Amino acid sequence: MKTQTTPSTPTSDRPLAGVKVIEFCQVAAGPFCGMLLADYGADVIKIEPLEGDTLRQWPPIKNGDSENFASLNRSKRSIALDLKKASDLELARRLVMEADVLVENNRAGAMERLGLGWSWFKEHKPTLIYCSISAYGQDGPRSGEGGFDLTMQAAAGVMSVTGEADGAPVKCGVPIADFTAGLYAAFSISSALARLRGGGENAQGCHIDVPMFATTIAVGALQTSEYFGTDRNPRRLGSAHPRNAPYQAFKCADGWFAIAAGNNKLWRSVCEVADTPELLQDERFATPGLRAANQEQLKDLLEIKFAHASINDWVSRFAAAGVPSAPINGFAEALADPQSEHLQLVHPQTLPGGTQTRTVGCPVRFDGDVIEVNTRPPALNEHGEALRSAYETTTTAMER
Repeated sequence: MKTQTTPSTPTSDRPLAGVKVIEFCQVAAGPFCGMLLADYGADVIKIEPLEGDTLRQWPPIKNGDSENFASLNRSKRSIALDLKKASDLELARRLVMEADVLVENNRAGAMERLGLGWSWFKEHKPTLIYCSISAYGQDGPRSGEGGFDLTMQAAAGVMSVTGEADGAPVKCGVPIADFTAGLYAAFSISSALARLRGGGENAQGCHIDVPMFATTIAVGALQTSEYFGTDRNPRRLGSAHPRNAPYQAFKCADGWFAIAAGNNKLWRSVCEVADTPELLQDERFATPGLRAANQEQLKDLLEIKFAHASINDWVSRFAAAGVPSAPINGFAEALADPQSEHLQLVHPQTLPGGTQTRTVGCPVRFDGDVIEVNTRPPALNEHGEALRSAYETTTTAMER
């Protein structure tokens, strides 16, 4: 990776500088939310069970450290607590009382049973922003159920539109239910902080309820609108699009590439590049709707032409004509793309055990500046002694 040349945004200048967050989260959705808040300048303290976040055990493991865990927990502090132990529970409460935000992604009701629920903090710290991420939400007929990304993709409809038309149901390879919930949570927390900061002396906190089921349905807006408009379930189309064509992956001489020609102008350019002027006169392909309705026949006709040249050749030709196209990259190829280097996406990362690796940093810029984050994740309970000491010092001072 080349040396960075774009200025970085100092921690003190980031939007959430000065905000303290206490995270009671494991695995993906909640930790992703916490990491986003940390990237934007918040001080995030991760409270873990004594055995640590479950994700710490997920491979690949290097020198005892999980790369998966590291990818979602940079820039945080860690303290391990037994929340069923009175002294640890009191320390957890004290940490929250000194914070602005609490994020948790436990099963609905679990935090209340521990004595760390919204009802307790609403009374004792009314300015707290308390965010709960769960499978189905904090109330309702399914609120007691747990869930993971797979079951959320299944329940929320994603798997019904993912995969080939005649194939088995397929989940999206990226855990979109987890990360969609994390994004909604981080955005909602930031919005609540903005309201709190502008509310004056009487500003109040709030409880944010983020159901993964609902947020996953919500990002299926095009599919739900198709259902509302037709009264029919959208169907699986592989890489194809229900309303546009050519808009899918095509096979050529040495593999596959994708074309997104979603309007008549781009369609004409496709025909010019592929040297298929006869298709412009074919009534089956006269409009986007007709092309979508007849896209299987269109795919067959185009692939006859595409078979005579390579991926790189076709992508170069379409790029020159202004038609969006791309090879079907693996993550190795995506990270090696010149645009990834320009955006400075890949950052060096040191795992707690000393292993040198890499990670993808914050993808967003402010005023052209890269947000250069502290990519190091915490070791389990790495900051426990310091946080306990600070608590004991404060307690002793209060007792005098």
